[in-house]
Amino acid sequence: MSLPGPAGEAPRGFWRRRVGDLLLSLLAEGLTPEKLALGLATGLVLGLFPIVGATTLLCLAAGFVFRLNHVALQLANHLAYPLQLPLILAFVRLGERLVGARPVSFDPLTLVHHFHRDPAGFLREFGLTGLHGILGWSLVAPVLFAAAFFTLRPILRQLDTGLRRAGRRPAVPS
Repeated sequence: MSLPGPAGEAPRGFWRRRVGDLLLSLLAEGLTPEKLALGLATGLVLGLFPIVGATTLLCLAAGFVFRLNHVALQLANHLAYPLQLPLILAFVRLGERLVGARPVSFDPLTLVHHFHRDPAGFLREFGLTGLHGILGWSLVAPVLFAAAFFTLRPILRQLDTGLRRAGRRPAVPS
């Protein structure tokens, strides 16, 4: 249940408070719609990287190298997480097909048990599987990035225009 906002304002739901308001504040602080869309698209794509635990570091590195907004990167990274786990198998299968490898068994409980029992053996046995996943992801990532960027940019431009009209963002100098 969300608490009512200021007088006369309807209560805002979880997504509006946690995502929408954050995006609006980034725009109001001066981030351009293009830079915000770039950060969100990058965070989404890196958030789907098929090695669990690597996405936050990848987003951090991308932020420093490409001077992207870290809040936007991590927001998209965290929003992508529910998709990351199911897509790992899809990326691995795509990579296996590309190199003609025999599909590995993907029973999550067996994999976790094997990892805990013998981490080095697990990496020897499934390291190549991780590379297959990275190969599959690397083929899908550019297409997904372009789709996310070109979908988000006009939406963020509209939000930015609304902020300017409401006087919550200064006009861009010409």
